[in-house]
Formats: sequence, C-alpha cells, structure tokens
Amino acid sequence: MFNKILIANRGEIACRVIRTARAMGIKTVAVYSDADKNALHVRLADEAVHIGASPANQSYIVINKILAAVHETGADAVHPGYGFLSENRDFAAALEAIGVVFIGPPSPAIQAMGDKITSKKIAIEAGVNTVPGHMDLIADAEEAVKISRQIGYPVMIKASAGGGGKGMRIAHDDAEAREGFGSSKNEAAASFGDDRIFIEKFVTQPRHIEIQVLADSHGNYLYLHERECSIQRRNQKVIEAAPSPFLDEDTRKAMGEQACALARAVGYTSAGTVEFIVDGDRKFYFLEMNTRLQVEHPVTELITGIDLVEQMIRVAAGEKLAFKQSDLKINGWAMESRLYAEDPYRNFLPSIGRLTRYRPPSEGPTPTGGIIRNDTGVFEGGEISMFYDPMIAKLCTWGPTRAAAIDEMRLALDQFEVEGIGHNLPFVAAVMDHPRFASGNITTAFIAEEYPDGFQGATLDDATTKRVAAAAAAMNRVAEIRRTRISGTMDNHERKVGDVWAVSVQGQSFALTVAADKAGSTVSFADGTSLRVESDWTPGQPLARLMVDAAPLVMKVGKIPSGFRLRLRGADVKAHVRTPRAAELALLMIDKLPPDTSRFLLCPMPGLVARIMVAVGDEVQEGQPLATVEAMKMENILKAERRGVVKKINATQGASLRVDDVIMEFE
Repeated sequence: MFNKILIANRGEIACRVIRTARAMGIKTVAVYSDADKNALHVRLADEAVHIGASPANQSYIVINKILAAVHETGADAVHPGYGFLSENRDFAAALEAIGVVFIGPPSPAIQAMGDKITSKKIAIEAGVNTVPGHMDLIADAEEAVKISRQIGYPVMIKASAGGGGKGMRIAHDDAEAREGFGSSKNEAAASFGDDRIFIEKFVTQPRHIEIQVLADSHGNYLYLHERECSIQRRNQKVIEAAPSPFLDEDTRKAMGEQACALARAVGYTSAGTVEFIVDGDRKFYFLEMNTRLQVEHPVTELITGIDLVEQMIRVAAGEKLAFKQSDLKINGWAMESRLYAEDPYRNFLPSIGRLTRYRPPSEGPTPTGGIIRNDTGVFEGGEISMFYDPMIAKLCTWGPTRAAAIDEMRLALDQFEVEGIGHNLPFVAAVMDHPRFASGNITTAFIAEEYPDGFQGATLDDATTKRVAAAAAAMNRVAEIRRTRISGTMDNHERKVGDVWAVSVQGQSFALTVAADKAGSTVSFADGTSLRVESDWTPGQPLARLMVDAAPLVMKVGKIPSGFRLRLRGADVKAHVRTPRAAELALLMIDKLPPDTSRFLLCPMPGLVARIMVAVGDEVQEGQPLATVEAMKMENILKAERRGVVKKINATQGASLRVDDVIMEFE
C-alpha cells in the first residue's frame, strides 16, 4: 500500500480524498494556488505545496508544477480528483514515466475515452448503443451549420475534450448553430486547452442516467448500478439520485453490461462512469465515458456501502476487488444537491465573495431514520473565488425509499445556512417540493420546462403557509416577552403581551389567538382549527427548529419591522405579526416600486469583460449580442432586451466588473 498520496486538485474533492486516505492510514499532500493558500484542503492535508498563481492554467493544470510537488514531497501516488488533470493522458503518462502511481485508469484508456469522437467509435465496436451524429472534427461555423442540417435539429454541439457542461450548446436552428459553435470552441479552449468540436443528435425527452463501473488489473469488471442526473441547467448537473426511478431491472442490467463491455474494450482499471441518454421508451444511447471519479459518486456510495475512493486506491496498488457483481445490491435511495455559488434569481449567474455564515446540517443518522452527508471544501469566513467552479458543497441524504430520501433532503436544505454570497439553496429546495420531481417524471429539460422564465422563488402551499403563520405567531410571542422584560416599565412591572394577533404571510391574512404554556403554544385560527407549536427558539437565533402539529418545521429567520423574514422550502417570505388595529392600518400603506433600469445593460455577475460587440451610436435589435462576460470558466453572452440606440459604453474589454455595474447605456 502507498505511504503518501498527493492530491492534484482542490476544494471538496481534495478534502474527500484526504478523508479516505487518512482512514486508510496513508499520509496526504495538498497543492494550492495563491487563491487557495487558506483553503480547507490545505488545512486538512499532512503537507501542502504552493504551485503558482490563482488561474488554473498557471497552477492546477500545469503538469510540471504538479510533478515538482511530487518530487519535493516524495509522494508515491497521485489522486487527480475530477476536473483539472484527472483525464489528461499526458499527466498520467508523465507520472508513469517517473515511477509514481496514477490513481486512475491507464493513460491509453484515458486517451481513448477522453476524446468523445474516438470513444464513440470504440463504443460502436464494443456493441454499445450510440447516438447518431458527426464524429469527425468540424472546421468552422458554416460547416457546423451544414452538418447540423444533415443530422436534423435540434443538435448538441460539444467539445471533444469537454466535461461538466463546459463547451456544450444545444442548437435549434442555423443561427444557434453558428453562435453555439463559436462559444463552445472558446469555452473548450479556455477550460481544456483543446478546441475541437463535434455534433450529435439531441434526443428529445431525454433522461441522463449513468452507470458507475469499477475494474481492477486482474480482469474483474463490475457495475455499481446507476445514477439519475436529469436535473440540469446549462448541461450542468444540479441534483442527482441513485438509483433511477425510471429503470427496470432488465434495462439496468443491459446498461451495466454494456458499460462494462466498453471498459473492457479499452483495458480500463479504477473507477469510471459511462453516461447514457435514455428516452421515454427506455432506449439508451452512449453519451461519454468519464475516466475519473464523478462529482456525484457519494449517492452510489450511500446505496452500495462501497467507498469508491478507497477502491481506486486499492486497485491502483494492485489489489484485486474483494467483491463480485452479485454482492452489489441496491440499499435504499440517495439524493445529492449541489450547492453552487450562483444566484438563482439572476438566471443562476455566478456569485463570489466571503462566506459570512456557513453552517451545514449535522452529518450522520437523522431522527427520522435517514442519513445526511455533506462533502465540502469551504468554511465560514472563507472566500469563493472567481477562478474556479462555483461549487460550495454536495449535500446528500439517504432514506429507505425515494420519498424518504426526498423528505430528508427537504429538512437538510432548510437547515443549511449560507450567507454572504448568492447561492442556489432556494432553487434545489423548490425542486424537492415540485410534484413532477417527486413523481420521478423528469427529463434533462425539467428546469427549462418548469422554470421557463427563470426561478423567482417558490410559493408555499396553503397548508405550509398556515403552519408558518402559526410558527411566526408563537415566535413573535417569545420575542415580545423578551422585549418587555428588557424594557420594563417605570413601576418595574412587565407589559402584558396580548394573545390576539393578525399574521400576514404570502398574501394571506390570518386572525388568530396564541395560548401559551410551559411546553409551547396552541395557535387557534378564526376557522376553528388550531396548531400546536413547540420550539426552543430564542430571538436572535438565525435558524428556528420547530414542531408544528407534531411535524418538523425548519426556517431561516431574520428580523424585520413587525415580524420576520422566513426562508424555507425554496420560499423567501415576510411574516408580519401585528395587533388587529395595526393590521388594519397596514392595509393603507403603498408598496414601494423598484427603480427603472431598462435603459442600462447591467453586469449580471462578477466577471471579466471578454468582448464589447457594439459601439456608441449603434442601433441594436431585441436579442442582439451586446457583450460577453467570463466568470468561473463560463462565457456569458449578454443580449439586448429590446430595440434601442447605444448612448454610452462604460466598460472596456478586460475590465473586472461587479454585479450591477453599468456596461452600457441606451437612449
């Protein structure tokens, strides 16, 4: 077994590898850039080596710098994590050349499967179902249009060396094919140093289902069942589950066997993932093979009990797999929500800054019989940098059934406290409550279909709204009692706190009475119903854990005049708790209107201006590209919302902008 492993990565995956290595008694080495000098993975490792400036192309993907760190620390193996150099054939070969073990597949397998064009040809030869498409390289945008017409729209334009949704566009017509080809080439070159592009048919009503494979150097090829990864935005996975609610046993077995056949065809060893697109008739087509550990591997670990990082290490050390296919049963269901530093209210655009508050839910067994796991690479007070992917954490839950795993996730998301940056917690929480997601009737178009105008926040159902109103009334009583004890009166007697209140939540008003006792409060409504509220919440606590009508309710709490700001289940609501007279007067107040910004093109996210596509005096049409802003390795094209004339351009190419900085003004 190895004595010391260097992790050629950062963030949560570096922390994840360190955790397993430590459990195996293996020392670890972290590498870090300028931006990561105080990062969590640096703190956790036994040793750490600085490898360069913040941009990945000056640090994490510079092979010679990683090799120098290996030499300096005497590491006898390297785990690449995912992304960066994990699927770089030259990196694996360079390690092999100096006698250091690459904890992953052999370099020829990486080369064969890392190129989507080559891998598709190999898949066909191995008897694996494939999607129709053009597998040769494409010279320019006009050739891309010609090929797209031949295949038939819609098509998927993809980077040959791509992954993680980068360098990928869907085109429905010639204009989108031209634009998508250019953007895909630019993103591919920036992210992978390889701008080759290919095109394939986009399968309608698709589900993204992938098979986890594991192989050793003794000829054993196993599949650890599937993961459903259909909840995606911009081709980037957001929520994953294992197993899939869609597959039957025959399809699962057929997909698993084809995945193993492909791995065998290229002499694969270690953990890998074969991704498939599955249509509504359960016909499946090979998409790509990821020759590395997947981001979503924890859900497979939760349903199989297999530590995939440990198996990668053992296989790399020459050990034989200690189990066979018949041993790999599916136990329960697991969910993974990817927590990203992005603003769901601004079309999921990246967000950067300091984590002023970061309190994930407690890991381990839950009171309701489930399991919570949180893989992370950040800490409270740390910085979310613009140089890397915006992932903050991967929150996972397990339950004996799919419904139980979803219930566990709902509560866990409500308990997860993140402040200081924009994040997608409200969105993933809303998805968990969506009836279509709960039913399992999902495709990769779920977000586009269910949120066509973007995410504007969730709306609580009537039953939950009533529970929130009861909770707010009980919490207000606690706050009022505390306030009277602090202020007191001239004769040193406490002011009496009333029992009758009016609570308004999400446009609904409730007249209610609060009857308190030592254990909690009974909140009675005008319709004759009542709810029992019990909690140890005290004013000032940002998280309230309550039992309402014997069921858990968790809310993030902020104080506002005459009530609370409450966040739960993807909703962000104001609960006003007033006396009946104050409630009457509040109805007379006029709502404040937001400022008019229609004459400005505002920067929607922190980033760098890559291009300005118009000049002062130009007349622009609705939908016309105006500027390109790069953030977190993604290229974002900003387009005109309406017809107008450019009056002034405030930003220049290469400028670093903040959210809502004015890029240009219109007449």
